[in-house]
Amino acid sequence: MSNQSTLADDDLFGEAAAEMREEVEGHLDDARAALPDADAVWDVEADNVLGVLNTLRSALDVGDAAEHLRQAKKTFIVGQRADAFDDPEDLKAEIEELEGLVTSIEDAEDLAGDLTGTVPEIRSLLQEAANAADGGAAEADGDAEA
Repeated sequence: MSNQSTLADDDLFGEAAAEMREEVEGHLDDARAALPDADAVWDVEADNVLGVLNTLRSALDVGDAAEHLRQAKKTFIVGQRADAFDDPEDLKAEIEELEGLVTSIEDAEDLAGDLTGTVPEIRSLLQEAANAADGGAAEADGDAEA
């Protein structure tokens, strides 16, 4: 009876392992599908640089991709620790590749956000400098006339 029970347990474990692999792969597919559209990141229409940066920042939002990736990693870690995968290296490589892409996109989004705050400051400072130069030039003209 225990030999029969062991065979049934092995079958159940094999089934569970296959389901875990399918779950990881499903989350990875969902994560890829939730990534930003390449054309939305590249083709930006706006009236000025600030509009371009805001559009780009929005286009770089990874949305649900990060959460799907997180779920894939959680399931993978459990399956790996249970030694449930025949070949975990291919799943691990897919997870790492997608994780690198999501991180790069998030970094680019942060940079666009930083520039969104910096560019208006620079414009304001440049306008102040130009006004000061115009004021100084007008003052110099006034001194020359006197």
